Amino acid sequence: MLAVGLCQQAVAEVRDSVEISEIVVTGTRQKTDIRHLPMTVSVVSKQALTQRNQPNIMPALSENVPGLFVSTRGMMGYGVSNGAAGGIMLRGISGGAGQVMVMIDGHPQYNGIYGHPIADTYQSHYAQLVEVLRGPASVLYGSNAMGGVINIVTEQNRETGHALKINLGSGSYGTIQGDIAYKMNNTKSSVSVGGQYMRSDNHRPRMGFEQYGGFGKLSYDLNQNWNIWADVNVTRYNSSYPGAINAPMLEADQWITRGFATMAVEHEYEKTSGRVSVYSTYGWHKINDGYRADQPTAAPQSRYFRSKDALAGVSAYESFEVIDGGRFTLGVDYQHIYGNAYYTSRETGEVLETQNKQSGREENNEIAVYLDVRQDIASWLTIDAGIRWDKHSVTGDEWVPQAGIVVRPSETGELKGTVSKGFRNPTMREMYLYPPSNEDLKPEKMMNYEIAWRQRFTGITYGINIFLIKADNIIQTVERKNVNTGEIENKGIELEASWHINNNWRIITNHSVLNMKYHVLAAPEYKGMIGVGYMKDRWDVDLGVQQLSGLFTQTGAKEHKENATIVNMNAGFNATKNLLIWLRGENLLGEKYEVIAGYPMPKATFMGGIRFNL
Repeated sequence: MLAVGLCQQAVAEVRDSVEISEIVVTGTRQKTDIRHLPMTVSVVSKQALTQRNQPNIMPALSENVPGLFVSTRGMMGYGVSNGAAGGIMLRGISGGAGQVMVMIDGHPQYNGIYGHPIADTYQSHYAQLVEVLRGPASVLYGSNAMGGVINIVTEQNRETGHALKINLGSGSYGTIQGDIAYKMNNTKSSVSVGGQYMRSDNHRPRMGFEQYGGFGKLSYDLNQNWNIWADVNVTRYNSSYPGAINAPMLEADQWITRGFATMAVEHEYEKTSGRVSVYSTYGWHKINDGYRADQPTAAPQSRYFRSKDALAGVSAYESFEVIDGGRFTLGVDYQHIYGNAYYTSRETGEVLETQNKQSGREENNEIAVYLDVRQDIASWLTIDAGIRWDKHSVTGDEWVPQAGIVVRPSETGELKGTVSKGFRNPTMREMYLYPPSNEDLKPEKMMNYEIAWRQRFTGITYGINIFLIKADNIIQTVERKNVNTGEIENKGIELEASWHINNNWRIITNHSVLNMKYHVLAAPEYKGMIGVGYMKDRWDVDLGVQQLSGLFTQTGAKEHKENATIVNMNAGFNATKNLLIWLRGENLLGEKYEVIAGYPMPKATFMGGIRFNL
């Protein structure tokens, strides 16, 4: 994986320790001081996301959030289908299985058929910041928030004026990237638009990747309390899958289009706030499964696999203060999940009759009501409790409780404890697609027990978490049928700290230790990162080291674990007020390792470019 110490985030935490970095929205849906929340929420700032000059947010998250790991296989591009990377693993809970939810402005983003997030679509150029809630968030966000949520908060800057940013770069293996973003704000409205293009040959034959897309957001203040906004994004990427080293593939190509659109009306008064929104995330997939290059009898595919899906919903919530120091949040969610998978002839384009579908069903519906209550009992004590009732059109009712407590023995520290339930409804693939499908599947269920301590001093912030996860009803394929038989039992410790030594030097570090009773792929038993940054005059340089130990690339009878030490560097030189020249080097020691079995990672790679801020 990639590793650079994004140490300017530490500077921001020191300078704005309460005013900015302590305010989050993911844990409660409205702006809340993190010191009053029992949940563990990590914030990755805009500065940390853009400092790396990476077009995708996932590398920055994997480095900055303890317990979070994102699998990758090359310089650029995660892909889908066979051999895909971009698997999000949070405390050993898999986003690839749909157990970790990615959201944009609080709205779910996942494939309607397979239920998993698609990593290539989450880009830096439209992200203001990213909040990662570690642990179940199903009370507020329902199914797929079983192991946690990653909430991408889009541009919300209302500072009056215009701003134009252009970032261009190129580097190893024919890799190029470019993005442009323009913002215009006045006293009542704001407009943000942006576009992105990137491509890479990557370090193996038949591993090319190309992506382009655009984003737009319009916001208008009806008055000082009410706001209406809408956004839209469309991303297209083309990817080739080379196969494992010992099983090379030919013609394994993918053409993917993903998008999302949202419209919302929200208000904020002194004692009440709320939002009503409609949203949709959608996609079209065309995949050639290819054929083995090392088998002379293998032949090209005569058909394409195609799918289209959509997740459309309505979300409404109201948060209000009844007693001083308390908040009640009442909400309702409705989702319509649609998906259709089929094959077409490569020669004629006609739809082919296949045995993939075991049911004619192509859609499901969910409706839910939830209540979250948070109350300051004293200046040093906060309690929180929540409940959700969720009804799925096939699996039926699910009750989801949550409770937590925060004790603040001093102004600079807080002790937190939570007990929370998470769940995941079976996907359309698991219920209806392919021979293992089973319409009698029940939701997966998980309980999380956690205690945490966080403290801030002048120039220093640190936190430590201890958690225990127990889950059952995990969907597995047994004797060619999907059944609720699997279990999860994970426990671990997470540590994060930052130290702003002086105006020039800073250090940021995080570590996670994970013990899994039942081993899962792409979940390291230990992940640690330490970054040292130096900033003076026009220079800003960061050197980061990431250690991976006990990373499972295969499980079962042929279980295999990888260990790797990855050294990365990022440097920026402000040539003028508006022009930054940057250089990024990854895996500088040329470490040989794999994140996915059969897919060796590239050795040392370099990218360089320029960034305009006008």
